[in-house]
Amino acid sequence: MDQRHDEHVREPIRSPWVWVVMALIVLAGTPLYLPAGVVEPLVFGIPYWMVVSVFFTIAFAALTSWLCLRRWNLVEQREEAAAEAGDGGMSWEI
Repeated sequence: MDQRHDEHVREPIRSPWVWVVMALIVLAGTPLYLPAGVVEPLVFGIPYWMVVSVFFTIAFAALTSWLCLRRWNLVEQREEAAAEAGDGGMSWEI
């Protein structure tokens, strides 16, 4: 069985920049750089550390979603050809 690596298959998990950016987002979202017990300043009644943590959590989710939707391509060539032919690429015949 011939299993050649297709040029159109992209797995961002193998890119080092993905890991670096994810690690930076996680480190920035963990506000260990703030003094312990800090509640002030408040942003709209919410402690600053929580705003920072929520912001970077959303950034992490956005990056992960973008990677899955735009950078990850694992579709087989036959499925792509079938989709372009207009039959949807699914065959449910047994």
